Amino acid sequence: AEAQFSLAFCLHKGEGVVADTTEAARWFRAAAEQGDARAQFSLGVCFDKGEGVAEDKAEAARWFRAAAQQGDARAQFSLGVCFDKGEGVAEDKAEAARWFRAAAEQGHTRAQFSLGVCFDKGEGVAEDKAEAARWFRAAAEQGHTRAQFSLGVCFDKGEGVAEDKAEAARWFRAAAEQAHAEAQFS
Repeated sequence: AEAQFSLAFCLHKGEGVVADTTEAARWFRAAAEQGDARAQFSLGVCFDKGEGVAEDKAEAARWFRAAAQQGDARAQFSLGVCFDKGEGVAEDKAEAARWFRAAAEQGHTRAQFSLGVCFDKGEGVAEDKAEAARWFRAAAEQGHTRAQFSLGVCFDKGEGVAEDKAEAARWFRAAAEQAHAEAQFS
């Protein structure tokens, strides 16, 4: 499985060989069927984007789930997105939040932000502005622009944290410096 995944990766990226997404998907599948979580995630991406295979959101979700159940944070996040948007699976905000949390707890930045949004809006979890701010901070400290802006809003409005205009400005500046349009006007 290791060699199959490595070959698929080279074929997918065009590293050392001519890029061939169809051949890459074939080798990702060979490794994925042997239980390789990286290959399962990568095959899920192929189906999600229609790279080397026909786009199939249900197949994408199936492979994301296989990798997610093995603890792959990228797959956990991607499966969370599937449940959040109802792509390839029935929309289920609680399942989305569950998978976002699994990935967020492993330090996955986009999952941390997404989990923060869940808590901020009360989607799939009980609304909890303090938890929202906590997850926004985790992602913001890793440079996630929208999390930086969202954390700035938390401090500006005193939602989930004590109101602190200076701290709000610091996070708005961090987001603005990364070209977050809304933050540039905050």
